[in-house]
Amino acid sequence: MPDLLLEFFSEEIPARMQARAAEDLKKLVTDKLVAAGLTYDGAKAFATPRRLALAVAGILVRQPDIKDERKGPKVGAPEQAIAGFLRAAGLTSIDQAKVQPDKKGDFYVAVIDKPGRPAIEVIAGIVPEVAKAFPWPKAMRWGEASAKPGALNWARPLHSIVAMFGPETEEADVVPFTVGEVAAGDTTYGHRFLAPAPIKVKRLDDYMARLEKAKVVVDPARRAQIILTDAKTLAFAQGFELVEDEGLLAEVAGLVEWPVVLMGSFDKEFLAIPEEVIRATIRNNQKCFVVRDPQTAKLTNKFILVSNIEASDGGGAIVAGNERVIRARLSDAKFFYDTDLKTRLEDRLPKFSQIVFHEKLGTQAERITRITALAGHLAPIVGADAAKAERAAQLCKADLLTEVVGEFPELQGLMGKYYAEVQGEDEAVAHAIEDHYKPKGPDDLVPADPVSVAVALADKIDILTGFWAIDEKPTGSKDPYALRRAALGVIRIILDGGIRLRLISAMTHPLRFSFLHMNVAMQRMLKTVPSEHNPEISQQMLRLGAQVQEIGNRLRFNAPAQDDELEVLGSLLAFLADRLKVQLREQGARHDLVDAVFALEGQDDLVLVVRRIEALAKFLDTDDGKNLLAGTKRAANILRIEEKKDNTSYAGAPNAALLQLPEEKELARAIGVAKAEADQAVAKEDFASAMTAMSKLRPHVDAFFEKVTVNADDGKLRANRLRLLNEIREATRTVADFSKIEGG
Repeated sequence: MPDLLLEFFSEEIPARMQARAAEDLKKLVTDKLVAAGLTYDGAKAFATPRRLALAVAGILVRQPDIKDERKGPKVGAPEQAIAGFLRAAGLTSIDQAKVQPDKKGDFYVAVIDKPGRPAIEVIAGIVPEVAKAFPWPKAMRWGEASAKPGALNWARPLHSIVAMFGPETEEADVVPFTVGEVAAGDTTYGHRFLAPAPIKVKRLDDYMARLEKAKVVVDPARRAQIILTDAKTLAFAQGFELVEDEGLLAEVAGLVEWPVVLMGSFDKEFLAIPEEVIRATIRNNQKCFVVRDPQTAKLTNKFILVSNIEASDGGGAIVAGNERVIRARLSDAKFFYDTDLKTRLEDRLPKFSQIVFHEKLGTQAERITRITALAGHLAPIVGADAAKAERAAQLCKADLLTEVVGEFPELQGLMGKYYAEVQGEDEAVAHAIEDHYKPKGPDDLVPADPVSVAVALADKIDILTGFWAIDEKPTGSKDPYALRRAALGVIRIILDGGIRLRLISAMTHPLRFSFLHMNVAMQRMLKTVPSEHNPEISQQMLRLGAQVQEIGNRLRFNAPAQDDELEVLGSLLAFLADRLKVQLREQGARHDLVDAVFALEGQDDLVLVVRRIEALAKFLDTDDGKNLLAGTKRAANILRIEEKKDNTSYAGAPNAALLQLPEEKELARAIGVAKAEADQAVAKEDFASAMTAMSKLRPHVDAFFEKVTVNADDGKLRANRLRLLNEIREATRTVADFSKIEGG
């Protein structure tokens, strides 16, 4: 079967767009091939700075023939309806249609034979459609044609298109189509400088081999491997070790078609700058790799660059040019670093009062106040020194106002640690400043030092409670404030550290602070309203003032959470439960068990929640667990039906005097014993024993359903037995809400 080779040759495509564009090209073309009835064996896409290519192997030679039946009007229908049917079906006479009986009578049916078209014709229609609708994140028009309607949008000006279709053993044909003003052909071009002459190609193997001779490595994965191997070899030859950087490697592979690895150097005096600043400077500005001394693991004054040409001077001029730029960039970085050291972190804090964190949540200074208060509250819970936790929280955002972080935002936290160490802060405080952003992702480590844990939790809990207070929750795929990441961070820190934290209590204080700052921020905004609205504004200001006073009293006297607060906190706890489901599901746990535990009241201690889930999962893997679940669900289903029918609830203890049969008496006794044992075990946080206690109900529940008729003729007896069923449901709620568990 024939293969398709497709290439769009253009000016340089930005490296960040290439991988996605290659996948888009493959998906769009192959989806349309399949939709047209042209199946294929495999497809692979490639990208270089100047070309986007696709090879599709084993395509059918032509579309399969299709026989289509189109139902028309009823026999005897008006002539106008029949004429419309003939036009739509492409028939010239009603005699060409067949009559098909139906329940409602006889109808005309047109049998339309659609012969399949040659694949090359279909492809000639597909590719221009794909090109014109290609989803570049940014595209441009060019030349005189750019002003014409329907002009082509491409990442960069398009110069040529290769489109070849044919079997491996025969001569491939050019697929005839035009995109914009560029006609498809069999000609591509090699390296811009090393081999710019036109090259005739036929199919993929021929295409790859000829371009390789023309100094173009088409496959981006192979270019990346060449760069990595050559860079490691060059560093090793000089006695150094390459500092690998996967993201930079992918970007550099998208900047060159013929990678040539070279080494340069910079002045040793710049090694006095923190290594991360050196690396960020060289990486961000020149797309170069740094190297280190394998003996000390410290950076050296060398760097590795990747050129796109084989220079006649061995790359000397290229290296010298990069050295000049890097020297200037490192001079700037050193100036920023030295300037930052002249101002203590705490001296930067007053500026935060002029920086708005969020228009409804006040300034950054107010956010720092909230984090500091919460870190001090959490410190004894996590075993941290409260004074150190508060000091770290007070300084944790200060490096946002430094010159280095202004230039390299990715270094926030880390630079704060360095500046804190220089100014003599306690080591735990300095490390907490760096670690309070962690974990930044699923693969990032969580803070371990107690001071770091207190500040990291405070930062994340504050941002969650703050945005819940103003009802700015994530919706669908939108999460502009990274609240899902913050929630997963809270969960990971708590579970990895085994921290016994009651979340409702921990979140009440920062939520009140957020309410307070929200009202204060609204007061500020109201003060900016024109004076003619003052009468109405004055009333709003008075109401806000009263709310500020009430919230202030709650903060001052540390009052328990109020109804308005519990509503918000309940929603936030449910959000955390959803995130916990995601976390546990990745570890192989069942999401319905998370629901079953969180359905119980007061389940805001995540460590205990996970212990309950683990014990419940083990219990449900036993025969006793499975049978008890089935019996509990049967009881719950009967109760639900009967309570709905009777429009009443059968809550409350059954009347012992109305228990007649041995099986219901024994069940009532067993429930009392099991519940007491389970309550004692739960109080000791021994959930395995609680499950064991519940398992003792199994034979009594089975016997009850086998021997006892719940819906007895005697109304009082029936109601009493329904209350006994409710006791089964309530007893099992000691460990979990079995109604939330799937199966049974």
